[in-house]
This record gives sequence, C-alpha cells and structure tokens, in this order.
Amino acid sequence: MKGLPSILFLSSLHFLVFNICTAVDTVSPSQFITGLVSSGGRFELGLFPAGNCKAWYLGIWYKNFSNIVVWVANRENPVSGSNGTFTLTQNGSLVLLDQMNNTIWSSSSSTIVEDPVAQLLETGNLVVRDKASTGSESYVWQSFEFPSDVLLAGMKLGWDFRTGLNRFLTSWKNASDPSLGEYTYRIVNLSLPQLVLAKGSEIKFRSGPWNGLRFTGFTVLNNEILTRSYVYDTNELYYSYETKDPSLITRLQLTEWGEMQRLVLKEGSTEWTELYNLVNDRCDSYGECGANGICKISISPICDCLNGFVPKSQQEWEVLNWTSGCIRKTPLCQKEDEFLRIQNVKLPDLLNFRINKTQAIQECKADCLKNCSCVAFAMSEGCLMWFGDLIDMREFIDAISEQYIYIRMPASELGDSSQKKKRVMLIAVISATCVLLFLGLSCWCIIRKKKQRKRGSRSKKENKELPLFDFQTIAAGTSNFSRKNILGEGGFGPVYKANLGQEQVVAVKRLSKDSGQGIDEFKNEVTMIANLQHRNLVKLLGCCIEGEERMLIYEYMPNKSLDSFIFDQNRKKFLNWKKRVDIIVGTARGLLYLHQDSRLRIIHRDLKSSNILLDNELNPKISDFGIARIFGLDQTEGKTKRVIGTYGYMSPEYAIDGNFSVKSDVFGFGVFLLEIVSGRRNRGFHHPDHHHSLLGHAWLLWHKEKSLELLDPCLEDSYVEFEVLRCIQVGLLCVQKLPSDRPVMSSVVFMLSNEGATLPQPKEPGFFTERNSMDGDTLISKGRSITGDVITITTLEAR
Repeated sequence: MKGLPSILFLSSLHFLVFNICTAVDTVSPSQFITGLVSSGGRFELGLFPAGNCKAWYLGIWYKNFSNIVVWVANRENPVSGSNGTFTLTQNGSLVLLDQMNNTIWSSSSSTIVEDPVAQLLETGNLVVRDKASTGSESYVWQSFEFPSDVLLAGMKLGWDFRTGLNRFLTSWKNASDPSLGEYTYRIVNLSLPQLVLAKGSEIKFRSGPWNGLRFTGFTVLNNEILTRSYVYDTNELYYSYETKDPSLITRLQLTEWGEMQRLVLKEGSTEWTELYNLVNDRCDSYGECGANGICKISISPICDCLNGFVPKSQQEWEVLNWTSGCIRKTPLCQKEDEFLRIQNVKLPDLLNFRINKTQAIQECKADCLKNCSCVAFAMSEGCLMWFGDLIDMREFIDAISEQYIYIRMPASELGDSSQKKKRVMLIAVISATCVLLFLGLSCWCIIRKKKQRKRGSRSKKENKELPLFDFQTIAAGTSNFSRKNILGEGGFGPVYKANLGQEQVVAVKRLSKDSGQGIDEFKNEVTMIANLQHRNLVKLLGCCIEGEERMLIYEYMPNKSLDSFIFDQNRKKFLNWKKRVDIIVGTARGLLYLHQDSRLRIIHRDLKSSNILLDNELNPKISDFGIARIFGLDQTEGKTKRVIGTYGYMSPEYAIDGNFSVKSDVFGFGVFLLEIVSGRRNRGFHHPDHHHSLLGHAWLLWHKEKSLELLDPCLEDSYVEFEVLRCIQVGLLCVQKLPSDRPVMSSVVFMLSNEGATLPQPKEPGFFTERNSMDGDTLISKGRSITGDVITITTLEAR
C-alpha cells in the first residue's frame, strides 16, 4: 500500500478549469472537469502530486482511500506543476495537456467515434465508448487494457493476439514515484503459459503451468472469495479474477520492492487486510535449490537433491549454499533406464521442453526413453517432456496439488534384481490370495430358505460372490483407459468411469504399475471391503486380475465426493441444512458399523470429505479402505512407524506418535463434521484475527458463545439453530486433544440422533496452537521425515 504525501488531495484539485462542472462519472468532448467519480462512489479520477510536488500525474484511486492509486496514465511523463488539463476530443481520444497546451499523454485511439463519451466505471475502469453503444465490446479504449501496478477484479493479465497488446503489471519506482520500476508480473511462454514475477530479466517467482483449475505452482490459494479464469484461444490469452462476495473489495498489487500482495477490504471497514503474499515461503523463491534440486519446506535444511543426484559442491551445500545444484550419480542411456514417480510437486521450469497434447502416458514414456536427452516427463495438458537440468522444483505437503512428475533414472538406481524378484513374488502372492478369496466367496454363495414356525415367514442369508471382471471388457468400457474417463487419482492409481453396457456404469480403481504402496493397498482393500455390507459404505462389485493388472470395481457414484460440493461456491447450495445433517448422520452410522457392528473391527485411518462419496440421492458412502486396519475384537489400539493419511484430519496421537485406534477415526469424523457445517477446509483455513486452524476457530467461537458464526453462509435460509449448535458441539467433542476425552461412535450417533441427550462440554481441541507465516500447517518434530501425506517416524525402543 503506497503512502503518498498528505498534500496528495486538497479540498479542490489543481486543474486549469475552462468549463467547471461538478464531479460526475462521465465527460463529453471539449469538456474540462475537476475530476470523475464512479456512479457508486468507489473510484475517483484526477491529478495527484508525487515526490516534491513538482511532478503531477493523472490517476485513479479509491475515493475513500485517496493514497491507494490503482492506475496512472502518464507514468513516464509527468506534468510540471498542477496546471494540467484533462479532456475528451471530438474523435474519442482522452488527452492530458500541460499549461502550454502540449500533449503530455493521450489514449491514442485509432478508432474514430461520432458521438464519444468517457466514463469512470464502478469497477475502476476508465472507458471511451460511443453513446449509442453498450457493453465492453463496444469500448473504443479502456484503462483496463493498460495496467499499472494493480490488477483489479475484471482486469485481464495477458495477450490480445488481435491487436498484439500484452497486458502486464509494472511496479512503481518507489513509494513517491509512479514511473516504471524494476519488477514485472506477466504471462510468459505462449506454448504452455505461466505467470512470472521478475526483476528485470531475473525470475523471482513463477506460477507453474495452468492445469485447467489453477496455476499449479501456487501454494497460497484463497478459493473462498475469488473466482479465477484463464482463457487461451485464437484471440486472447489471459488470466483474470472476480470477487464472489460483493461485500468484499480486493486488489492484487505489485509493490516497489517486488512483493505481489492480495489485499482485501470488508464492507464498512477502514483497514485493508493482506490476504496472502505470492512468495509465501523460501521454497516459492525461484530456483532456491539450484539445478536438479527440490525444495521441501517441511524439513531442515529445506533443499535436497532429486533421487539419483548428488550435490555438485558438497562443501557449498554444507554451509547451506545450494546455488550450484545437483548432478547425476550415474549417466543415462548406459543400459536400461526407468522412471521414478514423484507426487505433489511443482513442475520444473519450462526452459528446454516439448509438449504433445495428444499423447497418453505410455506413449509419452516411450518417446522420452527414445531420446537420451529426455530427463523427465509429466502429464499436464498432454505429454510434457524436459531436456537438460530441472530447475525450480518444490514439494507440496498440501494434498490438493496432486501433480506427478516421472524422473528418468538408470535402472541400477532404482534397486537391485533381488528387490525386483521380491516385488514379483509379492504380486504372485497377492494374485493367489485374490483367486483363493474369489473361490472362497463363491462357495459361501448358498441361498438357504428356512421356514419360521411361529410366523411362517422366510428369511434369506446371502453371501454374495465377488465376481472377476474381464480386462478387455473394462478396457472397452473406459475407452482404453482414456484420461477423459478419469474420476480421480491417488497413491493407489487412477480411478476410471466405465460403461460396461446394459446401462451398467461402474468405477474402476486401477493399480498403477509404478505405485510402491499400491500393491499392499489392493490386497488390503479386497480382503477387507469384500466382507463389509452397509448402506453407508461404498459397494465392491468385483475385481480384475490378469497378468500384471490389478483392478477393483466399485458401484459408480454419479455425484462424486462430498468435497466437490461443500468446498465449491456454486455446488454447495445443493446441500441444504437437512441434507447436510443426513450426510453427517449417515457417515456416523457407517463409521459405527466399521468400529462395532461389522464382523471385523476396522479402523479407517483416512476419513475425510473426499473419501465420502454421494449417490444419486446424495446419500453418503464411506470409501477408500486402502490404508484401513483390522483389529481383533479384544484389540483397542495399534501403533505404526509409517503414518499414512491426510494432514488436517489426523489425530495428534496418530500424527505425532503413530498410535491409532477407533478414537483416531473419531477425530477425523469431528474435523469432517465441522467442515460440512462451515463449508471451509480445516487445512489451509485462514482468519484475519488469528492463525488457528478451523478447529481452533470453532473452539474460540464456542467459548465466546458465537458458534453460529461458523455456519456456512449459504445455509442461512435452511438451518435449524438447535441442530447447528448440537453438531458443532459434537464436532468439538470428537476433536478433543486426548483420545480418552473423545466419545466412541455409538455415543456420537446417539448425540446426533436424540434431541434430549445431554452433551458434555468440550475441552481444548488437538493442535490448538497458532501457526506462523513460515510453518503454516506444517507438522515438524524430531525423528520425522515427511513426504506428501506420508510420515515416517523413527522410534527408539527401551531395553
């Protein structure tokens, strides 16, 4: 935010006035004005002084914040003194003249308009149009096409190919000099565009390429208040945004010191709040770890070499100087090369690359292997291959990134032959297990009818077999596993929508061949879910085992997962309060079945909104049992050195010590419950008054007796106050720090289903500590390494 001298605006601006008129939003030809004010009073246009007040500039600023200038016309050519004039010519050009009637600045429109008018819009856009025309397409000229250092809602950042115009931001030289500064923010690389913040020719930050939803290199996204759009066609290539909430005013500003700030003003407030800064941590700085290095903000030191690489200068790395980067331990193309998949990463910069938008993953892999210079590939808008060093990679600990890259490595770097044999043996064992499981289930499929003497009725007991599906049938149903049929993708591999004919649509979960933990997940999920039957659990229809192929076939959920509703500003409106209560209670009953009522006691370990699927009637079904654990009937707790799950849903005892039980699932359910009530994610939650997570925010509101402020605003017309408060209280009881304080699921179902039940007062939730700007939601402790959503804990046992 720029602070200009207090003399910036006097009671009347120093215009040389020929025809004086009151401040309005329009100006006609040959009319000289004291200034323009937009119709709603948000923006104002006029002359303002800078520096020693000898240099004057024509600009636009917020009327209620006159020191925040959002656009400057004559940045490189100020008016000497305050005696400048501003007018509109008969042919539709805006002109700024000095006291000698010399043209200081002109809009220089090439289009001649018969009846022009200039207008300052409520968006902050200064436009020239024909009086008889309406709409943005009829503008002869507009200030939005020539940004200064601020991007307002509705402005475009990028190219107009029809005119050759490139719209980008340029910082001020300093706080009192609006002339062109050193920093720019623009779209580069027309073949695979990305946003770049640079100081001259030196890149400071890049966004990564657009993936259809967002730029993949951003670590800070505020999906709550903005709708972002990206257009790339024969006419234009640009990025823009709009504000979802009309009561909020926001701007994106490039400061004179090279910071890109998102600032927000709430209606009625007098202070702007910084929502985020583009460079959020050191890993956002361009090339922080040098060539072939990867930045991991969750570890210390933050830089590491990619697998198969070592520091080029070990001495420099030991003193935390990573600029020299890393080099390969073993050259490529000596014998056989393979690929190591790394997930949740920012893709390397596009320095030497090639993209083929029609190739599938296997074709991409084969093409890369044919060229010894190809060092990596990824699927992003097609087949993307890199040649040479890999620059500016970082790891994301946020599960929403879901970006993979395949790093080429000599086969010797991926493990010796004995390890490969073990993997083959493991696959064979799993294949045999699945076949035996199928045979066993087939034998159990015997329908018996028993006559009941007292009522004469009949009951049926069915143990349905688990069918084996033919690979060719599934391949045909997925259009040969086309990417257009992918429903989602996790550590196990992709999930496809398949049409098997006769109106049978299913979901196919396919084990990725290079998924290290996928084989275990497959075995675990088959042996577990085949024995489960509940209306709130997703139904396993069968499996496919042919050659190296391992697939699970599930009932298809047309409405996908719950998170695609409650965190989407448009779709969340379809879930009114009653439906959300039904989803909460249904999920609770499904989890109770797993913990208590099924033949096996099962700990899910990854209960979250994205693992709750919705059927045609939006009924909830718990899915994804890949990392679930079976407990004995007399077992209450387990322990693991490999904590697998999703940050934001893990209980403290599980995330920190690896201890899991039914109470760790209860914690995840509590997080899920508070998310569905609020429509906000626990992970990545931000509040201007504190740095707590959603759980901490709910706890603070509870103590202030303001819990209703947690409610999703779109539920204001459908909620029942008593039910909302009860759900929030149950959620807080579930996320209490100590497992012994949390209720079991039978108590949770009872509390949710009985209005007369007396509920205890909740205690402090887990992870009730304020985050700082450096660690965000990061969980770091001694003896722990973090990769994606997997934590490996090293423990020392007492002797």
